[in-house]
Amino acid sequence: MKKSDRLISKIRNLPDSPGVYKFLDSKRKIIYIGKAISLKKRVASYFRHGKAADNRLELLRKEVKDVDYITASSEAEALIYEAGLIKDHCPKFNIELKDDKSYPFLKLSLNEKYPRLIVTRRRQKDGAIYYGPYVNVKLLKEAVSFMKIVFPLRSCRVFKKKVCLEYHIDQCYGPCEGKISLNEYSNTVKQLKKFLEGKKDDLVENMRLGMKKASDKKKYEKAINIKRRIEALTAVQQLSDRSQRPVFGELDELKNVLNLRDMPLRIECFDISNISGYQSVGAMVTFVAGRASRSEYRRFRIKESCPRDDYSMICEVVNRRYTRMIKENRKMPDVIMIDGGRGHLSVANSELKKMGLEDLVVISIAKEHNHLYGPSWEGPLRLSPGSRLLSLIQRIRDEAHRFAITYHRKLRKNEKFVTELINIKGIGKSRERMLMEKFGSIDSIIKMSAEELGSSGIGKGSAIAVKKYFERRQ
Repeated sequence: MKKSDRLISKIRNLPDSPGVYKFLDSKRKIIYIGKAISLKKRVASYFRHGKAADNRLELLRKEVKDVDYITASSEAEALIYEAGLIKDHCPKFNIELKDDKSYPFLKLSLNEKYPRLIVTRRRQKDGAIYYGPYVNVKLLKEAVSFMKIVFPLRSCRVFKKKVCLEYHIDQCYGPCEGKISLNEYSNTVKQLKKFLEGKKDDLVENMRLGMKKASDKKKYEKAINIKRRIEALTAVQQLSDRSQRPVFGELDELKNVLNLRDMPLRIECFDISNISGYQSVGAMVTFVAGRASRSEYRRFRIKESCPRDDYSMICEVVNRRYTRMIKENRKMPDVIMIDGGRGHLSVANSELKKMGLEDLVVISIAKEHNHLYGPSWEGPLRLSPGSRLLSLIQRIRDEAHRFAITYHRKLRKNEKFVTELINIKGIGKSRERMLMEKFGSIDSIIKMSAEELGSSGIGKGSAIAVKKYFERRQ
């Protein structure tokens, strides 16, 4: 079905970011509302040639004359906007949420002196405001986790006499001990309502004005707190991949583990890759709000460091990165991560100290046992397998490793290069390439078992030959 040139042009110019889209008919009445990880891809999919369509979709296609949208920082945020808009406009093609009994709501208990934001499956006439219902419970929990950080209202059912753990981890203002005035608390409730109604731009602008007023009155702690909340609200969306959603729960865990004042929204991670000391490269990846920010990745071809010395190479890339950051007067990361153990962490800290950047937070993650090392910890932190925090740290570390290997592969492709693997009987250029692409360096290959070497695809016999070769060489 051919759409008008105006509609086609509008779809092509939709942003490749999360948000809510609204289909409008010829009278500009909203007939369907949906959320998307990528507005451009999702909306375009409705009108793709050859796409199989049921009767309902075909009818929707015929009635759509225009499209409007609201951008969001994440799919979880888009979920909040979607449900609120469906409730307000009742589009005729949104049939999924007619049975309110099956899905949870968000309840803002305005019937209480200090309102709470809670998830409930019962909608009552009790003076509270209800948002929803929400189909995706997992995304709803993620959204609530984020809102607890930006709008730290109390969550306790019974008003307590002393502040609890939530106050100490900055997820509650502590009204039970008078840590916040009723007026300020009520203002936060109004801000949360704006967010739930999809008025984030207005909210951020009002918060910026509040931050300036606090600063002008020399209430610097209040101004910093508002600034932190604005940063969380305006975290930039770089990718549309589901795996790259904001992960505020995990970041909050990292904040607590590292005893940070603010949430570590910006993380930079370094990795070194080399083949027996030759063509050594460094790589740095940047994650913003738990999402990869590919435009800010950086590659380093090692220039001055001693071959096969990971420590000196870490020092070189760290120095080059932050010397440039200082020169360009750019904001430093909240956390620096090094792929390595305690030694790698120590040399990175020493290098930063020489540069006058000893206040930067640096951690390292060791591959072997996934141990996390901090600058002042007596021993490593052993993260539980399958934990959300370990998953985030591994994802960042693995992305840095992937980026380093990709750069290495590019250098090998552009230059004539032969490793000592070629000396092993049965290992030709093809198997050499398979091993190097899998493990990245001769040093890594030496540490592998025959079974692990075989996982590269070179075969059991060749794997045993490689293992024996390096055992004899030692």
